[in-house]
Amino acid sequence: MNGQVFLAYDYPLLSVFWSLLWFFLWIMWFILLFRIVTDIFRDDELGGWTKAGWMVFVIVLPFVGVLIYVIARGRGMGRREHAHVRARQEEIDDYIRKTAGSGHGRSGSVDELARLSEIRARGDITEDEFRRAKELVLSGSGPAGPKEAR
Repeated sequence: MNGQVFLAYDYPLLSVFWSLLWFFLWIMWFILLFRIVTDIFRDDELGGWTKAGWMVFVIVLPFVGVLIYVIARGRGMGRREHAHVRARQEEIDDYIRKTAGSGHGRSGSVDELARLSEIRARGDITEDEFRRAKELVLSGSGPAGPKEAR
């Protein structure tokens, strides 16, 4: 047993710091790589060949490919993620509404008014459009959902 034995105090503190830094950078790169791959497949604006080209670029030249993708298309990644989350939330809300039932009579009007209020709070409709849609709902002339209120 002529080999050297390294103890914990033989590994300096700065080396531990650099090792941990590189380890976390490596993990962050993997997370970014997976986000980029999901962004490539989720983007409906890209065609099949473009998606294949980006995938080959990201896989063949991983570090450079990820860096260039973030520079070229990074600004839209957040918007696409936000749109995907919003679409999923709308699907869930629609499913819940269908499953729970829309209600009849007074509760239907209350739901319509609450929905109109949410749309107005987001700024999708003006105060005047909100007032006209509210009058329609209260008069019973018909539902004034988000599409009709715009």
